[in-house]
Amino acid sequence: MTSYPAPDEALGELLDRIAGQLGSPVPAHLRAALRAVPRHLFLPSTLWLRDGNGGHEPCDRESAPDRWWRAAYSDAPLVTQFAEGPDGDRVPSSSASMPSVVVRMLKALNVRPGHSVLEIGTGTGFNAALLSFVCGPENVTSIDVDPELTRRAQRALKACGRQPEVVCADGAGGWQPNAPYDRIIATCSVRTVPLPWLEQTVTDGLLVIPWDTPWCNFGTLLATKQADGTAEGMLAPYGSFMLLRAQQVDAELSAGLPPTGQEPERSVTAVSPWAVAGNDLDAQMYIGLRVPGVRHVWDTEVDEAHTRLRLADGRTSSWACVDYDGQQTWAFAVAQYGARRLWDEVTRAYEEYVAAGRPGVHRHRLRLIPDGRSTRLEVSVPA
Repeated sequence: MTSYPAPDEALGELLDRIAGQLGSPVPAHLRAALRAVPRHLFLPSTLWLRDGNGGHEPCDRESAPDRWWRAAYSDAPLVTQFAEGPDGDRVPSSSASMPSVVVRMLKALNVRPGHSVLEIGTGTGFNAALLSFVCGPENVTSIDVDPELTRRAQRALKACGRQPEVVCADGAGGWQPNAPYDRIIATCSVRTVPLPWLEQTVTDGLLVIPWDTPWCNFGTLLATKQADGTAEGMLAPYGSFMLLRAQQVDAELSAGLPPTGQEPERSVTAVSPWAVAGNDLDAQMYIGLRVPGVRHVWDTEVDEAHTRLRLADGRTSSWACVDYDGQQTWAFAVAQYGARRLWDEVTRAYEEYVAAGRPGVHRHRLRLIPDGRSTRLEVSVPA
């Protein structure tokens, strides 16, 4: 016998949790949209939930209905699809976003009835349904590169009575047939804003786009299109999304020992690796925006009581290791190799961050500039 609450009760509890995250009530038009668009209708029969050990475990609606229902109305992201990664492992390839983040992004988008909207990343179709409720399905275009996801979303949208135009195509190109748009929102992160997104937005139109750097996947760009074709805005301190398919690269970074046959430059540093790659997301975002192309990974299995932070830039074959042996607390061993001295670049950025007063993610001001076939990013932190 199942014991999950009725949809209205479950949604009421979810709205309370979202309000707690926002620090204020959910805006009336978004609250109405959430009541009109039941989230569970857009979820597959099998969800993949975090298992507490860095992985995921299946939750099936037929065999575990109570747990599935609680997950459907939890304020948590839910993995809905896996794909095979470069190393043969299964990796998440699509998810239902955390509802409080969905609401934050839609609130920032400031969408109103009659606005034309392009959504990059249809996913389950839930976000497209919410947009359709607010501004009318005839004004919403949603695009996704995955044909199976597109078909599922179309079925769910039809069942819900919200049928915007859903297109199966590479979202990096936007969707010119319905351009220009008053609003563009992405449910995937980018490292470079595709030029078509900027070109297909009207002057004074808004773009809400999750941001990603190889160093740190966090933050959402809120930008306004300018009359000169640029866009200006800020980073909001929320959002961690899968990378746009067209920008996905091999993110594997081998831990363990440095490559054989490469003699690195060795030194010591007083900057803790935990300071630049620990729990301080403000520091991580600052570094990620200023040290391009550099990734990191922790290795805790070098040997007993030994921790290593690995850095790499695959474009230049540069790498670095920062080692803590469990004894010295004032200095860490550094090894660097290649055209770039990666640890030197990271520590310079970190020292700038400290000197600037440890600015939060929201302090960053970003300007997107058309640059050939792409866009160029200018970053500043006002005093």
